[in-house]
Amino acid sequence: MTPETLTSIRELDSRFNDGFQVRLLWCSHTGRVWVSVLDTRSEDTFRVEVYEADRPLDVFHHPYAYAGQRGIATIPRPAASEADQALAA
Repeated sequence: MTPETLTSIRELDSRFNDGFQVRLLWCSHTGRVWVSVLDTRSEDTFRVEVYEADRPLDVFHHPYAYAGQRGIATIPRPAASEADQALAA
């Protein structure tokens, strides 16, 4: 990103819950809107672009649903224990 792009990014909304930070961001330079999700414990992150047909607050409130629909890799789940794997078999 260029310095101009970085200064044109604005946070429209944010929330923090159970170690997850979710931010609704807008770039005034490009007009793009996206939701960024950060797991503060593991530092894993993903982002979901907000399309024209989307309602930005819906993407903000349900980023995992939108990521799943779009095939975006989200924060990895903890590995299942051996007992969980045995029960699933």
